[in-house]
Amino acid sequence: MRQKVLKALANPPRIFYVPYNLAILNFLVWFMVFVVAIVIFTALPSHNIPMWLPLVFLGILSLCHTILAFYSKRDPQIAQTIFSNIKIIKNRIPRRLVV
Repeated sequence: MRQKVLKALANPPRIFYVPYNLAILNFLVWFMVFVVAIVIFTALPSHNIPMWLPLVFLGILSLCHTILAFYSKRDPQIAQTIFSNIKIIKNRIPRRLVV
């Protein structure tokens, strides 16, 4: 008997050609790096935050998003693969070390 593949499984939700989970994770990681960079530049004696800093991080964010888009085009289920591997690694670590 023939079965139809559900569209939700075949095509996960996407933000600009990247699976939703990976796009949000990419944004959060680079936002945290940006905040750390702001804190570091603020801690310097001159207290000057370079004007080019937001543009650099926006460029890096766009580049990483483009790379994720190319990988997700080749493997549409890449987000599920990555998150399942994270769960496997997390289960192998003793519970007292996992937050």
